[in-house]
Amino acid sequence: MARAPTTTADPALDAAALLRRIGFFTLFVIVPVAAQVSRRATVVLAPITVALLIIASAIDGKQRPPGGGIFRLLRAPAFLAGTLVIFWSALSLAWTPFPGPATERLANLVATIVLTLAGYLALPDRMRSANLYLLPLGVGAAAIVAILIGLFGDAMMSDNGDGDGALERGSVLLALLAWPAVAWLRSRRRDTGALATVLLVAGALLLAPGLTPLLALGVGALAFALTNVRQALGVRVTALTAALLLAAAPLLPFLIRPLGAALFGATAPSALSLKVWQKLVTTEPVRFITGHGLETALRGRFVGLLPANAPTTMLFEFWYELGIVGAFAAAFALYASIRRAGRDSSLLVPGSIAAFATVFTIGCIGVGLTAIWWLTSIAIAVLAFVAIERGQFRSSRPKASLLVKTQV
Repeated sequence: MARAPTTTADPALDAAALLRRIGFFTLFVIVPVAAQVSRRATVVLAPITVALLIIASAIDGKQRPPGGGIFRLLRAPAFLAGTLVIFWSALSLAWTPFPGPATERLANLVATIVLTLAGYLALPDRMRSANLYLLPLGVGAAAIVAILIGLFGDAMMSDNGDGDGALERGSVLLALLAWPAVAWLRSRRRDTGALATVLLVAGALLLAPGLTPLLALGVGALAFALTNVRQALGVRVTALTAALLLAAAPLLPFLIRPLGAALFGATAPSALSLKVWQKLVTTEPVRFITGHGLETALRGRFVGLLPANAPTTMLFEFWYELGIVGAFAAAFALYASIRRAGRDSSLLVPGSIAAFATVFTIGCIGVGLTAIWWLTSIAIAVLAFVAIERGQFRSSRPKASLLVKTQV
């Protein structure tokens, strides 16, 4: 009688699978939950997670060949335009009034990009569904924690001096990770779970200290709905809107300030902030070609280079610090990235476009450019989307009756 073949377990492969599971559990569950109570959780835990993924890939070699991935990136228009933004930022160190802080800021930006690329190259070619289901689980758990803090925050966060700041940053991360979680659940035909995830996140953001994440989630939901109904139109509208707002940002105060003054009064803080922006455009038009240099928009307020009520939006900071070169390159990179995302699997496109809209809205409202926790949050969302895209390889499961027919 023939004996069934036996398979010998490979301890190295088992160790790699365990490290990868721990890495994704940390990235998708622990980081969103911990971000609700700690301001530094995202920045501290994300590099540890990427290190675990790199070690796992070095052991089992299940990642894609790194040469091919790097070659595709070097040919991508969005990556080349983003590289120009980094190069121009480095060049602006020659004329910025704050070379020391600007160098540190640029180093943080480059380090985050390198971290994201390392995580991208370390992801396996085929993602296991068990690892990807951790994402909606973590988003849901983080939303529940945020709701509990919003309802009973005084009692739960009495010993935490960073309570409001942590919850605000955690809410931003929730708004970003909601869309890859929804995209994954929809790709598995779990629409009810996707809807429940969004509603749970919306409830958490409704109780959050600031309105920015909730408003950004709403803008993302509009982009999701439009892309879900008409995919090509949703991608085109989102890409053009984001790129045009960034490229034509110096015109915005001239267009929006009269409307804001009519609605809220000429002495409203938003109207006065737009007036500052308008005055800078008219009095320093030449400096908007080269920009004032990295870190000037933030630190210039403390030394009198800028009024204290100058805008804190990403649109203003790009133009004020990097000028037309940096702003136009960033606008093209944003446009090309959104258009590229529109060519992914049709089930993932609405979620990715919604994530772009959410990120852009948060940046426009007031997060600014290169806060390290903000860049790390975007990096986590990017890795989440790449991971779920690599989890789409499995075809639909055949019915048992069809298997019987083929065997007969």
